[in-house]
Amino acid sequence: MLCLRQVCLFALRHYQARTLSSDVLLSQINNCTHEDEVFSLVGRNKARLSEKHVGIALNVLWQLQKKKPLLLRTSDYIRNHSQFLTLCFLAENKVEHMDNEAIVDTLYSILRLNVESHDSLAGVLITEAWKRLERQVLLPALSKFALCLHKQRGHFSPLIGKIAHLVDLKLDSIQDIRILSVLMICISDVISRSFQGRLVQKVDQLLGEEVHFNYAKRIVQFLQLNKLTHPPLLEKCNKIFLKSTAHLDLDNITLIFGLYDQLGFDNAEFRLFAKQLLSESIENCHDPEAFTKLFFVLGPMAGSEIRERLLATAALIAEGFNSHQALVILKTMQKMKCRHSHLLEKMVSVLHRHLDSYHVLQLVKLTQCLVLLHCHDQELFGKLKMLLFGFLKSSVIPADTAAIIRTLAMLPSSQVEEIIINKATAVLPQCRLQDISCIATALVKWNHYDTMHWQNTSELHVKLLQKLNDWGFQRLQEARNLNLLLEELTHVNGGWLQEVISEETVAACQRLIDQVTWENVLQLSVFLIKTNYCCPSLLDRIASVTVQNINKIHPLEMYFIVYLFSVLNYDPPANEEFFQSCIQHLTSNLSCFDTHHLVLLGHVLAVAGYFPPAIIKTVFDVSFLSRLNTELEGKYIQRVRSQLMKLNRAVCLECPEFHIPWFHERYFKHVLCKGISRINPLRQHVHRMLAEILGGSHYARVSVLTPYYYEIDFECILDKNKKPLSYMAQNILTDDLREIQLRHDIKNEQREALPQGAQRIALEFLDSKAFSKDSNRLKGEPAVKKRHLEILGYRVIQIPHFEWNSMVLSTKPEQMEYLRKREGVVQ
Repeated sequence: MLCLRQVCLFALRHYQARTLSSDVLLSQINNCTHEDEVFSLVGRNKARLSEKHVGIALNVLWQLQKKKPLLLRTSDYIRNHSQFLTLCFLAENKVEHMDNEAIVDTLYSILRLNVESHDSLAGVLITEAWKRLERQVLLPALSKFALCLHKQRGHFSPLIGKIAHLVDLKLDSIQDIRILSVLMICISDVISRSFQGRLVQKVDQLLGEEVHFNYAKRIVQFLQLNKLTHPPLLEKCNKIFLKSTAHLDLDNITLIFGLYDQLGFDNAEFRLFAKQLLSESIENCHDPEAFTKLFFVLGPMAGSEIRERLLATAALIAEGFNSHQALVILKTMQKMKCRHSHLLEKMVSVLHRHLDSYHVLQLVKLTQCLVLLHCHDQELFGKLKMLLFGFLKSSVIPADTAAIIRTLAMLPSSQVEEIIINKATAVLPQCRLQDISCIATALVKWNHYDTMHWQNTSELHVKLLQKLNDWGFQRLQEARNLNLLLEELTHVNGGWLQEVISEETVAACQRLIDQVTWENVLQLSVFLIKTNYCCPSLLDRIASVTVQNINKIHPLEMYFIVYLFSVLNYDPPANEEFFQSCIQHLTSNLSCFDTHHLVLLGHVLAVAGYFPPAIIKTVFDVSFLSRLNTELEGKYIQRVRSQLMKLNRAVCLECPEFHIPWFHERYFKHVLCKGISRINPLRQHVHRMLAEILGGSHYARVSVLTPYYYEIDFECILDKNKKPLSYMAQNILTDDLREIQLRHDIKNEQREALPQGAQRIALEFLDSKAFSKDSNRLKGEPAVKKRHLEILGYRVIQIPHFEWNSMVLSTKPEQMEYLRKREGVVQ
């Protein structure tokens, strides 16, 4: 009875307090405009504060901070205030009386106010929140609770795993994209590939163009965190960003560009919007933090004038950069390929003050940037080397160890040391292919230095290189999952892949050929492009899977598949069906392509011998070319202009029915003014032999520029009886190494009509770049050149390097006989 009486009295007092004063007190708390007002109310009403008052007070404190700029927030003052401690104490004692939403809101507020994650109140709230949510899944509260755990850096905590399980069970019922986007970010570290796919599919269904840009931003973050390239979803998010341009500030633009960069996604319209907006901000942007973000986004796409203004401003405020900002500036300079000596000196001065604050991967990136930017500060490099060695000694993560070793090899006057070899040997059994590639690249680089450096370590070095190769072969032989293998190969570049394991890697892919699906056909195609390997069985499988799943493959991904077959000059069994299916899919989705992508696509198809009218007419439309010129400034400019020229040439030569004019005369004159061709020793040697075969140096021309600006190694003319005709009017350089200036007046030059039955001969020497890695198959570009020269009236003789450099042609007489037979000259 006594217990019952106490409970009743407590309930009565609680009820009376709430009915008499709670509405007034709640209203007063909610109307506070400064944290001191909240604290004053708390101090005067401690005895009357209910769990609701406490929760609302903590939430108001956060809302007041949220309205302030970051630099003006006073979280430290709030956390150290005696009345804040009172609120926390009361909240901890009233947790059981709070409703589910209040518990999560309170937890969210105190974490936003930077209360330590190990604080007792945070622990009590997390425990109680999970007990409630596990019993009754309330999705809004669950998403906010997950966000709280995420803010605590509990990415891999058991609770996050349990939340992921609940999301998995409830996924079909989630219809609020705000809730789903938050949950996706929070659980991204603990979910499987298949669950990732289900989340992407679900969010794709919910994502409309009227969605708030913050939700779209979270979705792009999810894709980046999980390294998922999903063009349709990225395009949807990009449309939302473009509709929200009025609300995008520098922070948002920087974040979006950073995510796009890591995902390999680019959109010209968004880029132009950002460029215009940020260009107008340069003069007023002198705060180091804001300027760093502006420099990061604007620098790589800026034209020359804006670029100079950015560099000048960076040099002016460089002394104010902190360690992170200095690293971002240097990374951006590297991306811009900018070697601005004055700014670099300023950044070096800043780095000397901040070197000790970088963690290992930041230090690795910093060193790489400085080397690539041609920094010459030996003192700085000495400090970097010492720090990297320190990290190497304590490193237990194979990827970090490999990255440090590769970076040490980049340093000026760097030498391999026994500690490096021992550390590499120790981590080798745990290394992935990309880690092995990093270490092998470093060892090969050291091997090119003075052999005196190797006296004490050469034997260990050779043994380690062999171990690296053996371990790489073993890892490839043991591969059982094509997706995992391709994921590793994505990050493997350089000579080790090309020269050591390319054959074994292709063999591993062949062994797993049954696992090739429409979902990994892009990665496999990119890998084969990178290795320059023509493997008929894999190419045939790619073609077959592509045709069968053509509507599941995004057009931007289709470009790389078509590129593979085009660049390797390979025709699959159902060649016509394959290319026509691809072309139909591509031309039905031209709106997916930016202007520069469409030029690249047109060129790739032209190399394969296809000229879809929809693409050709679009690319050579005046308004399209004008837009292309606007969008290209500072980005992809050289590559795209070159591809446009090649496409223009191909259309003029192969498809005159399109009536596309040749408009690259000025472009070529500009290019030719920059560079000149030199008679190399091989050309000199061959020209002398041709002079002997034909009867004099005036019967052959060297380094000839044809109409439409193809350069050929040698040209001669044979009459109808296969006898050479003389070039007496030409000023031929023969026995010296003087430079030849290619003629600029090809279009206006009156090429003399040949005698009836006579024929121009183009003699071309082809090096290894003209062929695929594993065979003597001619690649796409040299095949196109042969095709076009034949249209121009040449008989084309292509001499492969593997024939000319063979033992069969090891003497001059054998070489001369070979040339005579290939040209069909009658003496």
